[in-house]
Amino acid sequence: MQMIRIGFIALVMLALAVVPVVATAIDEPFYVSLFTRMLVLAIAASSLNLVLGYGGMVSFGHAAYLGLGSYVVGIGFYHAANDGMEWALNGWLHLALAIIIPGLVALLIGAISLRTRGVYFIMITLAFSQMLYYFFIGLERYGGDDGLSLWYLSDFGSVMDMNDDSQLYYLAYGLLVLVLFVLYRLVNSHFGMVVRGAKSNERRLMAVGFPTYRYRLVAFGISGAICGIAGFLMANQSEFVSTSEMHWVHSGDLIVMVVLGGMGTLFGPVLGAVGFLMLEQYLPELMEGVCHIIGGDRCGIAGEYWKMVFGPLLILIVLFARGGIDGLLQGKVGRNV
Repeated sequence: MQMIRIGFIALVMLALAVVPVVATAIDEPFYVSLFTRMLVLAIAASSLNLVLGYGGMVSFGHAAYLGLGSYVVGIGFYHAANDGMEWALNGWLHLALAIIIPGLVALLIGAISLRTRGVYFIMITLAFSQMLYYFFIGLERYGGDDGLSLWYLSDFGSVMDMNDDSQLYYLAYGLLVLVLFVLYRLVNSHFGMVVRGAKSNERRLMAVGFPTYRYRLVAFGISGAICGIAGFLMANQSEFVSTSEMHWVHSGDLIVMVVLGGMGTLFGPVLGAVGFLMLEQYLPELMEGVCHIIGGDRCGIAGEYWKMVFGPLLILIVLFARGGIDGLLQGKVGRNV
């Protein structure tokens, strides 16, 4: 089963690598946009997996870091367009700030949240996320609730053209591979072992002298910084920045992706993001098609209720596939109680 899993993951990564080539060959540029979004959300889900899957920290506010990374690009555009600050469009500056600012905010939020456990931790991370959400709604200068439409994207000079969908796609793909490599080295290091150990038995680690709070806090900060990268890419991909990206619903979507793909596995969030967006894109069409076969023209809006099918499907995966999609590939099938 392990060979099947490795082969399937390799096939998925290879398929993702040739999406722009195939899309150009079949003259369907829409697929480049769709799969770019998958890569972006795979980065965000991987960042959450560091604290949720490996660290056992159920953060319900990770969308805040996604939004902060997006607003770095949006605010830079605003000042370049309105104040003549052309340097504010610098892509390298955007990328650096999209890592630093969400990372620092995550450290601040984590410093408070990690002093709690269980449902209290979940609610505090949710509360901080909603505070940031309403804070940016109040910033009328930067679009408020209406958001910002970007006329210019991050400028990397002659190195890269962010207006080229294929180049943006390969930037997202390269950053995903880099993030996965960094996470692999991190979770298999001494630092990662302590974070994973704290998930299993934090008291025992503290008893033998490990300052688990500091380890967990650093992991939380790194997670926020990685999520900021996804936000940077999302703003350039959608050419729009909105407070809706910070809403708790999107934090829930990231948790679903991690659970669907497999918590505590390196490629699980990637598989979860791809699976989630594939279902989001094609499940409504499938439902409408089946409904038309059964009920004729009375099923015109059946696709709008796709989450009524997706929800039970997710429950079945949680109950009977230990480890999500990645667990299925490893043959971990059975009642997960």
